[in-house]
Amino acid sequence: MEQALPLLGVAASVAVALLFAVAGIDKLRHRDLLPGVIANYRLLPDALVALAAAVLPGMELLVAAGLLLGFAPLAPMVAIALLLVFAAAMAINIGRGRRHIDCGCGHVGLRQQLGWSQVARNLVLATALLPALAAGRADLGMADVGLGAAAGVALYLLLLMFSAVGALVASAPKQG
Repeated sequence: MEQALPLLGVAASVAVALLFAVAGIDKLRHRDLLPGVIANYRLLPDALVALAAAVLPGMELLVAAGLLLGFAPLAPMVAIALLLVFAAAMAINIGRGRRHIDCGCGHVGLRQQLGWSQVARNLVLATALLPALAAGRADLGMADVGLGAAAGVALYLLLLMFSAVGALVASAPKQG
């Protein structure tokens, strides 16, 4: 039981790392679209949009690497902060009635409008990273780290599946 917390920390770290890695790579691949996605949130002054678009992909990739390499507590703290900022940005825009904008959450092919499910997902992921702050990996054996990593990959794949289903549902033609 004493290994449950570090094991959960590894699983959450791997899942969030994969999420950030894919999002960062996708943002780099489509860097010409990113300033527009950021500007659509209408939260930053125009003068800061280009800077945010330039910094965000690299930050996501660095956080992903830090989470995978076990750089605690810095990597989990920055990941939690990013997830909370993203959740807040989405919630503010939903509150403004601006659900129609692309969340910018990852795959360009899985464009999703803003919704409370994405806000909740980010809050759950931020909470799931708390064990990575509280418990180190030093107490875990290689088999436990492998199990945690496998659980993290499975969690990431579930997140990806739910994102794909959400994008498909949102893009389905309306029956009238």
